[in-house]
Amino acid sequence: MGKPGGKADARAAVLDAAERLFSERGFGAVSLREIARAASVNVGSVTYHFRDKLGLLEAIYDLHTRPINARRLELLGEARRVTERGQRLTAVLRAYLVPAFSSSNDLAGGGARFTRMRALLSAEGDPDAKRIIAEAFDTTTETFIDAIQECLPAAPRDEIVWQSHFLLGSLYYTLINPERINRLSHGAADGHDREAAIRLIVQATSASLRALEPARAPADIDT
Repeated sequence: MGKPGGKADARAAVLDAAERLFSERGFGAVSLREIARAASVNVGSVTYHFRDKLGLLEAIYDLHTRPINARRLELLGEARRVTERGQRLTAVLRAYLVPAFSSSNDLAGGGARFTRMRALLSAEGDPDAKRIIAEAFDTTTETFIDAIQECLPAAPRDEIVWQSHFLLGSLYYTLINPERINRLSHGAADGHDREAAIRLIVQATSASLRALEPARAPADIDT
């Protein structure tokens, strides 16, 4: 463990400052010098720990994605043991969403700040940043697509991929702008109510996914 004011503290301060600045302004608009100033360290300390901005971004993603992916896969394993396909689909979708909502700590695999940063980086389209995002999430996402396909074997896989893309958009916007729910509902709904958000996103996504399968006669439905 690092001593107070030592290298471990400096590294954590740089990570925190970089994530905050990237979440506010995006990846391309932030310089190493600005990150160093925000972390109260010199630029040499930043390059010592992370080499460059890409090294910093990789470290931020590693910090968040390891715990969130591990929790998702743990919950997915439980969901796949559900026999009835409709209930299994609900469990699979919850397994994807719950870890992103469950942590209010931005340094514990979730949080609005990391989600906001992900959304900004996706919009920027920097090829190196896109590579880091893909390496962090694509394998886990494909595992979830497989699990959804198991629930809906007659649904076209390419359309399941589209729906998973829409699911991610719902997740992004719900986490980064909950105040809009409060405003548009005139206070009748609470955008910070995570369980309500999860329930409603699951409900909408499940309905959209089920609509991908051809209609089946009651005798053909697997219960």
